[in-house]
Amino acid sequence: MSHPEEAIYQAQGMGNSSGMGAAPALVLVDFVVGFADPAHFGGGNIGPAIENAVALLAHARAKAWPVAHTRVVYADDGSDGGVFTLKAPSLLKLTETSPLSQIVPQLTPIPGELVVRKRGASAFFDTQLSGFLRLRRVDTLIVGGCTTSGCVRATVVDAMQHDLRTIVAVDCVGDRALGPHEANLFDMRQKYADLMTNAALMAA
Repeated sequence: MSHPEEAIYQAQGMGNSSGMGAAPALVLVDFVVGFADPAHFGGGNIGPAIENAVALLAHARAKAWPVAHTRVVYADDGSDGGVFTLKAPSLLKLTETSPLSQIVPQLTPIPGELVVRKRGASAFFDTQLSGFLRLRRVDTLIVGGCTTSGCVRATVVDAMQHDLRTIVAVDCVGDRALGPHEANLFDMRQKYADLMTNAALMAA
């Protein structure tokens, strides 16, 4: 067992696999310039996660999977900030035109890919993502992005609550601190999602 307390979850019937369905899609959460930069919102293993996501995105495009990218975007005057920005007021600098809120160049969206602008943690909350996936009859959502303990986790929980089989691409998610990254991967695997590497996803 990979975690000293994993037996507790196994004894309670958790940690099973929901598997992959017939119609996958990929969402890359908040891989923007500000989260790639430790001077702003980055650090930890976010940089390697971005680089690993390049291959996953190319695979998704080759397989013609629906693809969505998310950005955190607030009004220039901060008028649409909520409690999230009371907890983390520095997020308000992520405006539509700020260089920090632009998707990193190596993952630039192409025509046909959805770019979701969000003001909360989940890619689903108050956005058009669920409609985009439903129209395309998606049954499995593969999630990459950052941060593992924040917006990735919120997106994973909401994906499961939309009855989507949910897979976290473990080498394509990152956090500014490794402790929360590892703890949240463990917890998501027990209750909300399957964990798969890039190589395993491509083989599947």
